[in-house]
Amino acid sequence: MTNARRSTVCDVSRDAYRTWTSVTLRYGDTDRQGHVNNAVYCTLFESGRVAFLYDENGSVAGPGKTFVIARLAMDFLAEMNFPGVVEVGSRVLSIGRSSFTVGQALFKDSVCCSTSESVIVLTDESTRKSIPLTDEVLERLRALT
Repeated sequence: MTNARRSTVCDVSRDAYRTWTSVTLRYGDTDRQGHVNNAVYCTLFESGRVAFLYDENGSVAGPGKTFVIARLAMDFLAEMNFPGVVEVGSRVLSIGRSSFTVGQALFKDSVCCSTSESVIVLTDESTRKSIPLTDEVLERLRALT
């Protein structure tokens, strides 16, 4: 697979992303063919989301609230191989009443290997139902658009 194909999910340009997280690949991330397993791509994207949804005090969702992924779409654009470091770019694409959409891309050796788009919903931990985004969450998200 080459990077020549355009992603249908999100932008393949490094300039499009606001926050960056570096993740060192592990040998155990590879599969029988010797490339990074497709399931690991999801984990790499998760590392990028966690970098701005959590801080030293825990989740920015706040007490009694949690984030839940309602939708995740990915495009695989290029194969990744061990060893190396993957850079995860993230940005907020849109903000709704109780959810927001995050666009992300994985770069290894300056090549965009995958893009993703995820819809994340703020929920009440006790009822497991969606709730409106709080002012604190909105402030954090608006800084990443």
